[in-house]
Amino acid sequence: MSFPASVTDSQAGLSELLTAGSLEISPRELHRAPEVATILPANTCVYIPSLPGLPLSRTLDAIASIRAAGLDPVPHVSARRIRDRDEFRDFLQKAAAQHGVHRVLLLGGDEPRPKGPFADSLQVLEQGVLKECGVREFGVGGYPEGHPRIPLNSLDRALERKIALGREQGIGVYMVTQFCLSPQRVVDFCAGLARTRPQLPVYVGIAGPTDPVALARYAQRCGVSVSLRALRTLGVGIAKLVTHTDPRDQLVALARYSSQREQSNVVGVHIYSFGGAVPTASWMRKLM
Repeated sequence: MSFPASVTDSQAGLSELLTAGSLEISPRELHRAPEVATILPANTCVYIPSLPGLPLSRTLDAIASIRAAGLDPVPHVSARRIRDRDEFRDFLQKAAAQHGVHRVLLLGGDEPRPKGPFADSLQVLEQGVLKECGVREFGVGGYPEGHPRIPLNSLDRALERKIALGREQGIGVYMVTQFCLSPQRVVDFCAGLARTRPQLPVYVGIAGPTDPVALARYAQRCGVSVSLRALRTLGVGIAKLVTHTDPRDQLVALARYSSQREQSNVVGVHIYSFGGAVPTASWMRKLM
């Protein structure tokens, strides 16, 4: 059986997005890292979230475990959770020198008040600590639904400043977006970035397969307000909820968008596993 070119192009694009993509794994699931490594390609990027109260020493242990499993660890750096400048510098130096960390995801963090010297991620960049410690690339957050506490114009100014600092310091910059359950909203967001910042590589965040109730809980926790309202409008029908939150639909829409545009800076996807790293990795593998 032959398929239309648009269908086969989308299928190929879907595979490419996943192969170039990444997975998030909770520090509580580190014992699963070797199993994840048997499922995904070698050196797949695995992101380590910054959890409230998690010491940097524990994050370093997580980095070591992921690297030992044959995967590429990418720690989240939450500026407002950094308690001590020297401790943070020591952490980054060890992560880079001992475990080959070459990229981090730089975020402000959700703390209402800074725990230490940094009020936001820009201050971390401005002090040059990433370059000093050997980090060659950093990710910034993208918000297809907007940020629950930061106005859009402030986000845009901060992004422009981060790109400029990366250029000045010779460090690569890319974006990882928050997950969103509206494929059209994600496509519109990516199309806007392609027009305004075509040189910025984008990894689109996708909510991996999970229980619908858990997905609604994570949406609330992550500030994904539009998606959360969409979930609530579906009512209590679980079958209907599952249909509307199938992550494959998100991937197909994104692959179709990328394959049909001459200019697209989407280079891969970032899958949020929500505490289910192994089943999420298996799902990714089936679609590669």
